[in-house]
Amino acid sequence: MATASPTRTKMRIRKGDTVQVIAGKDKGKTGEVLRTLPWENRVVVQGVNLRTRHVKPAQEGESGRIVTEEASLHASNVMVYSTDKKVASRVEIVVDKDGNKKRKLKKTGELLD
Repeated sequence: MATASPTRTKMRIRKGDTVQVIAGKDKGKTGEVLRTLPWENRVVVQGVNLRTRHVKPAQEGESGRIVTEEASLHASNVMVYSTDKKVASRVEIVVDKDGNKKRKLKKTGELLD
């Protein structure tokens, strides 16, 4: 049987958000979201889930190198982190009086947008 095609997930985590890892080998670490991958429901967080990659030399005479870079994490393994209150929280979507949608932390009531 053919596998289902990937679907784009509406993510409540955005680029630039500070998040805390809640599961996995980097549990407890915090960092800024560098990139979101909505088709895979994954995020790339600065300084978390580091992978080492060996890079071949691009030109003759150049030496190869070892590069450490961030790999993606599943979005369910991170929570938005409030830097003011030092607590991780779920995100709620609220509609203001003008009809604009805003993201709000459930624990602290802090508006993100």
